[in-house]
Amino acid sequence: MPRVSTLLALVAAFLALAFLAAPWFAFRALREAAAAQDAQALAELVDYPAVRASLKPQLSEAVAPGPPPDPWRDPIGALKRAIDPIRPAPPAVDRHLTPEGLHALTMADPGAPPAPGARPPFPALDYWGFRRVRFAVHPKGAPAREVTFTFQRRGLFTWKLTHVDLPEESTAAVARGRPAG
Repeated sequence: MPRVSTLLALVAAFLALAFLAAPWFAFRALREAAAAQDAQALAELVDYPAVRASLKPQLSEAVAPGPPPDPWRDPIGALKRAIDPIRPAPPAVDRHLTPEGLHALTMADPGAPPAPGARPPFPALDYWGFRRVRFAVHPKGAPAREVTFTFQRRGLFTWKLTHVDLPEESTAAVARGRPAG
């Protein structure tokens, strides 16, 4: 009959392993919920206001014009520039937050619908902390197209997506008005 101390050590090791693996399972659950277009599961896995706030500057900077126009030479351009901060987030932000957009992000192909039957890239651990974990995903042979997902711990085994870093080429493609891919 096993000793109580051996049993407690096994339970502690199992809990520690479950705690360490929970973010990876959260990423996999995010990918599967997005592929299945399960909005309720995505609502439990994604902090939409935080992710929207993380995407907005990445996509807005790509659209932002250079230096401000001279109001004496280009009054219409100066007026448009003054109104810009009032405008809502670009539609690309909300497009990335749909189930299809989140699935494309997890497949490291933002802006393009994933190919049917495509094998998803394996998420690489970029950072692991007690309260925050970051995964990097990129297509095989294309490390420049890396998409980074940051998950934050909300409970002992509960993790939520709070930040997404897009690859540089995706934000440049949005600035040109074309989907990335």
